[in-house]
Amino acid sequence: MAAQRCDCILVSCEHGGNRVPARYHRLFRGKHNLLQTHRGYDHGALVMAREIAAAFAAPLVASTVTRLLVDLNRSRGHPRLHGDNVRAAAPEERARIIADHYLPYRTEVENLIGAAIARGRRVVHLAAHSFTPALNGKIRTADAGLLYDPARAGEVRLCGHWKTALKHAAPQLRVRRNYPYAGKDDGFMPYLRSRFRPAQYIGVELEINQALLAGTTRGRIELRAVIIKSLRVALASL
Repeated sequence: MAAQRCDCILVSCEHGGNRVPARYHRLFRGKHNLLQTHRGYDHGALVMAREIAAAFAAPLVASTVTRLLVDLNRSRGHPRLHGDNVRAAAPEERARIIADHYLPYRTEVENLIGAAIARGRRVVHLAAHSFTPALNGKIRTADAGLLYDPARAGEVRLCGHWKTALKHAAPQLRVRRNYPYAGKDDGFMPYLRSRFRPAQYIGVELEINQALLAGTTRGRIELRAVIIKSLRVALASL
């Protein structure tokens, strides 16, 4: 496929699991139920990321450490970089968490992008996430969201074609752009955009409603197939 020859595709999953490293078990005593919720991880996102990476023979960088320990999709100064229990820990412990989990993950992604660009490739970075169907009593009105920076033409073009391809492949899916979050909100991709020019880097976050991921096994398989098929079409348009 032309898009695969011209572009280097990279897949990431920042909230792939709810694992607590043994060193920090004491910080999560009594938090088992919380770890199972959307606050602990993005349900279904890791499977989606793995299948996209396999379909496009793309490198995958994924974390299975709970976002309540450290949120890899937050900037260093964000007030919710850590969960409440970790924010109450000693500064030295939080610094060790950053050094052991946050920095290695983000450095690996950034280095892969930089290496591909150095080889003359443009990088299309796709981050797999999922969102809770309702937040703070408000129902989310989409099945899937495509998050991007409206100021970067390549991201606008890719998301426009992807949304169109999804509509043709699965007309029943409610797909919205920059929903349920804005693509320019605090996160890993805005940082990467500050490091790499639009001609070098296209970053899109795929958000899937967890209500769809709670259905039948067959339904989840079909959903992932539709996502991948429509993404092929959208990438070809680039």
